[in-house]
Amino acid sequence: MAEQIRRPDLRFLLAHPAHFLALGCGSGLAPKAPGTFGTLFAWGSFLLFRPYFGDFQLLFLFAAAYLGGIWFIEVTGRALGDPDHGSIVWDEIVPFWLILLLTPDTFYWQLAAFMLFRWFDITKPQPARYFDQHVKNGFGVMADDLVAAGYTLLCLALLKIVLA
Repeated sequence: MAEQIRRPDLRFLLAHPAHFLALGCGSGLAPKAPGTFGTLFAWGSFLLFRPYFGDFQLLFLFAAAYLGGIWFIEVTGRALGDPDHGSIVWDEIVPFWLILLLTPDTFYWQLAAFMLFRWFDITKPQPARYFDQHVKNGFGVMADDLVAAGYTLLCLALLKIVLA
């Protein structure tokens, strides 16, 4: 494994397409809370591309982005010397895109989704914690955030029932 890089820079970001994507097109370079910045990037980018695609097209694209993310993260984690380096945020982006696709299309629902997703991503309830602690590769990094997305969607569904 490579020597651990503390904070990747613009040169690292642009050195390989996998780095560019794994670091969320640069959002992972934020000096503080890169996961939050990656999730904000996901939200903003979703609002930009959503009008141009149907739901099934997006599901297909998200599945491809998820599977590709396993490789992007594997390559980038190896180069950084840490399979789950804080600057790697693709694992926040793709699951949050999925959440937004399945969330009512209003600011407050999306804000609730954002806050819940960040909460579950940070606290890592089981089985997310298992993936985070024991599966140290691109699959494990992507999987723990997909679990956080599942918890987020469950809470949003329950909230929608309560508010109905």
